[in-house]
Amino acid sequence: MASQRTSFLVLQYFPFFLLIHSSCGRDIEREMTVEVKAGTEECFYETIKGGETLDVEYQVIDGGRGELDIDFYLAGSTGEVVVQDLRRSEGNHRTTITEEGDYRICWDNSFSHFSTKTVFFGITIESDDDDDLWDDGLEETITAEEIYEMKIEDIKEAMGRIRGHLTKSRFMQDQLRAYEARDRNVAENNNAKVTSWSLINITVMVVTGLIQVILLRSLFDDKSRLHSLWKKGAPSTFS
Repeated sequence: MASQRTSFLVLQYFPFFLLIHSSCGRDIEREMTVEVKAGTEECFYETIKGGETLDVEYQVIDGGRGELDIDFYLAGSTGEVVVQDLRRSEGNHRTTITEEGDYRICWDNSFSHFSTKTVFFGITIESDDDDDLWDDGLEETITAEEIYEMKIEDIKEAMGRIRGHLTKSRFMQDQLRAYEARDRNVAENNNAKVTSWSLINITVMVVTGLIQVILLRSLFDDKSRLHSLWKKGAPSTFS
């Protein structure tokens, strides 16, 4: 009976718990696609508290006609570089922040002179402080005996895992869409290059064929101007 009653109470109050857990924490999630023009950099600022964890994951999904690479760095409030990548097409960094401040997240395309890079990235800020997730309203709703039977700590952990898995699943789906966009851009660029070179080769072949036909006909056409040039250039058979 106790286990059945516990299960009933869990189902009854589960939406209430999920609402608190989803709305009261300081977890921040952002996803964005940005274009970084040649010779420039794009930066984003986040205010992060000490003890929080910053996750940054990015990938270059389009490079115009250039390479899919870019420079990345994470700088602290005093300007020191915390994390840095050079000429990479993708990256994933998880950093635990020790000092509170405004952190700068930048993608630098200053090494490129012509190519604009399109970057997809996701930013997640997680806080380990779980005290703010649960308020005193819960104690007014149910009795102390019910709280004990429901094992709230276990429920909190389970919902935290569920929420984390759902967040990761959504971010992975966005990543797959970004990979698809990058592959499509690469395929379109390759198709444009193949088409351009094919047209150039066909043009050269047609022009070469026309020149050969004109030169060959001039050998047998006495009225042709080229025929007189052939005669002048040909060695005399009889002295």
